[in-house]
Amino acid sequence: MGDRKQARDARDEGFQSFLVGRWPRLMRTAFLLTGEQHAAEDLVQTTLEQVYVAWRRVGSADDPDTYVRRVMINAHARKHRRRLKEFLAPRSDGDLVPELPDTGDRIAQADDRGALLTALSQLPPRQREAVVLRYWEDLSESQTAEAMGCSVGSVKSNASKGLAKLRAIPGLAEMATQGSRT
Repeated sequence: MGDRKQARDARDEGFQSFLVGRWPRLMRTAFLLTGEQHAAEDLVQTTLEQVYVAWRRVGSADDPDTYVRRVMINAHARKHRRRLKEFLAPRSDGDLVPELPDTGDRIAQADDRGALLTALSQLPPRQREAVVLRYWEDLSESQTAEAMGCSVGSVKSNASKGLAKLRAIPGLAEMATQGSRT
């Protein structure tokens, strides 16, 4: 009986150590996928519930991050099937013209982030997943394909289409060219 408790305590300690080390990155990825803080927290919580159940197997794997990413993408996809539209940013009043601050200050960076999140919200879910995992999480094409449960060709196609749509957004394109000049 004592051995079982020690094994469970060791498993819990390993899971907690993993959780503490990965929490910020998991939250960032979940936020980019869902666009809402509360939805991101729910997605991470759902992911971690599933990972904890399988932790004995996951914790001893060569790369537990890959497994966790896959669980997160699958959980997000399941939720998206039920909900047709996700919003990465609240809708703004169309009559208001936003003031554009200098690109060097923190407010401008926050505006840039808001513009990026709004642009990401316009992408279909699979394109958004491919763009976030490839370019924000800096995963290789094969790692992204594994996380998304698809072929490398699908990742290339979705990422390419997603980037093309992002480049077609005038405000986002202007922001990128201004950033490269400074």
